This record gives sequence, C-alpha cells and structure tokens, in this order.
Amino acid sequence: MKLFKQTLLAAAVLSSAGAMAQTTAIINAQIHTASEQGVIKNGSVIIEDGKIKAITTDAATADVIIDAQGKIVTPGFIGSMNQLGLVEVGAVASSRDGNEKKGGITFDPSLAFNPKSTLIAYARKGGITRDVIAPSWGESPFVGLSSTVNLSGEFGTSVVDSQNAIIVNLGGTKDGSRAASLSEFIDTLEEQQTKIAKAKKSDKKDDKAEPSKKEKLLTAALNGEKPVVVRVSRAQDMLELIKVKERFGIDLVISGAEDALPIKAELAAAKVPVILSAMANLPGDFDSLNASLETAGELEKAGVLVALTIAGDSSHNVYQLRYDAGNAIANGMSREGALKAITSNVADIFNIEDAGSIEVGKAADLAVWSADPFEFSTTLEKVMINGVEVSTESRHDKLRDRYMAETNMPRAYTK
Repeated sequence: MKLFKQTLLAAAVLSSAGAMAQTTAIINAQIHTASEQGVIKNGSVIIEDGKIKAITTDAATADVIIDAQGKIVTPGFIGSMNQLGLVEVGAVASSRDGNEKKGGITFDPSLAFNPKSTLIAYARKGGITRDVIAPSWGESPFVGLSSTVNLSGEFGTSVVDSQNAIIVNLGGTKDGSRAASLSEFIDTLEEQQTKIAKAKKSDKKDDKAEPSKKEKLLTAALNGEKPVVVRVSRAQDMLELIKVKERFGIDLVISGAEDALPIKAELAAAKVPVILSAMANLPGDFDSLNASLETAGELEKAGVLVALTIAGDSSHNVYQLRYDAGNAIANGMSREGALKAITSNVADIFNIEDAGSIEVGKAADLAVWSADPFEFSTTLEKVMINGVEVSTESRHDKLRDRYMAETNMPRAYTK
C-alpha cells in the first residue's frame, strides 16, 4: 500500500510538471520593439503560454533557448485592407468570397475565411503574422466589415477579431456623381443619429425596440467605438470627410489617400490615420494627381499616423509589404516609422490590442531576420504566431523543389 501511494504521488508530481507552461527564450537578439522601448540591443524575449513574459538584457533562462546570434527580431508584420484567405484565384469566381454586390454594412466576409489558403503560407514568408481582411466593393457606399485574422493556418482559431471596422467606398465613380455617394453616407449617419436622440427622449415602446444589426453598427460608429475606414483618394474628398468626422464624432480612417500630400497638415490636425501604398507614385486617375513616393514620409513628418498596405492585388502580394516599407524609407520615411507602419500603427487603427509590438503581455507574434528586414537580400529565419514557430514553406517552394530536382526524365514528370 505504501508503494502504491508513493507511485500515485510521483504520478501527480509528473502530471503537475507537465501541466506547467513551457518557456521559450530568444536570446542575443537585436529587438526592434515598435514601441516606446525602441531598439534593445543584445536582448532576450521570454515567451510563456503564447505571450511575451519578459524582455530583458540580463541572462535569460528557459526550457527552450533560441540563440539569435545578434540577428534582428521584430514584431510579426500586419497586412491590411486585402482579401487574403477570401480569394484563391482571382479569375475563378467560385474562389472569390470577399465581396457581395448587395452586401451593405452588415456584410462580414470573415465567415468565408479559409486558413488553409495557399496564399497564407506565402504571406508568412514575408513575416506577416496577422492581417486585416476587408470587402472591396458593393452597390452601397457601406460595403461591409473588416476582420483581423492570424496566419497560423489553423481551423477555428484564425479569425481573432471579427467585424472590427466599417468599410466605406467613396470618391469618383464610373456612373453618377461622387456627391451622391457622399450624401448617402452623410444621410445614413444623420438618420441614425436622429433615431438615437429620439429613443433617448421617448417613452414609447416602439422607440425602445431592439435595433437592427445595421443600426447597432451605425451606433457603434457614431459612438466612436468602431473605426470607419473610407476608401478615397482625392484631396477635396478627404477634406469633406474631415468635416463629417467633426460633425458626427466618428473614428475616421482614410484608405488610399493618393492625393494626401497637399492636405497633410489638415489630416494631422484632424488626427485622421491614413492607410496607403508606399509605391503609389503615378496618377492612376484624376483623383490621384499628387501621388508620390514621398507621401508616406511627408505624412509621417507632418504628424499623421501612417499604415502601409499593398496596392493592386494585395491578397496575392502582401508578402512584399517589407519591401514597400523599405522603399518608403528610401523616400523619406524614418526606419522606426516604417516598422510601425506595418506593425503597431495598424494595430492602433484597428484596435488590435494584443499584437503589433514586442511588449510584455502581448502575443508572441515574432519574426527573426538574418539582417535588416527592409533589405531585399535579407531572409526570414523564424516566424512565431502566439509563441509557436510556424512553417515558412509555401507552395512556391514545393514547386521549385519539384521542378528543380535532378532526374533522367523531363522536369514536368518529376513528382
């Protein structure tokens, strides 16, 4: 009986030890925190339960030690305003789930997010660990809702924050006047504002009825609880939107903003964040006559909160976000500002509280680089999402290995 009790005690101790969280430390790293701590040289990041437990320059101990050997560690990058995981092949309609013609403000494309999309692994190769997916078009100015996803590739846990912003399209159109869509946008906000005021004053049962999903979203926008991201390019349109922000108190974010240079002071004064492509340097239409490679840097210097995104087919090309950030640096943006523009600034805009910077308590979404991540020749050596190392192998790598393999048969026959 005594031996039996000792065996039970030993089993309990082993079980308890197994239940204790394993710690991981990345040591001897140059840590670019994208926070007020700036760059920490020869530092260590200690990870436990998928979170950053400590950041230190002292000797670190952990169950697992990863020696960075002086290499650079950054937060995982955050892509935005694309349809990663919502589209596979743009020319195949059945693989496109990011837009709905009659969707409207309540359209939530994250319900169709595919964490196993081949584009996910390719994006991870660029150090992307999270992404803000969003619809791009619809009949109404209100085209739907954005959501934040992680790129772990796991079913059930990849959509981490759904419906985190309202997406609106304004500006020039092929049919009709831009004034009509702007007027519809303003009228919709005004109508909801009136409903809210009426309900507060009234004792009638009808006025106290449960609001619709659309009304709840509009109320959240009017209360500043949910950002309103408006795609627009022309300077005058942005100035009109600043008036809308002041009138209704919405948390306005402008996406596109190719024509922002002439009104950088106004954007800064109104505290309107801007999401733009660092590579927009030529007018694509009459709304973007002032497009310039210097826009990101000039906006940063003016005090505008800038986030960088990929223009064009960003779903397939978000991998190149770090290269665009490098070009922004070459054209006047600060190195620290460029890092924040693809990490902490994106997190601030979309209220992503647990990612975007290397700080204690935040998710251990980290990237280890062979050198400066904004240099073309630099390689990604490790990437972690929630403290777990994930693969950087993509379909592109598998195809390369398949067709470059040595064989006596034609390359196309290699399997």
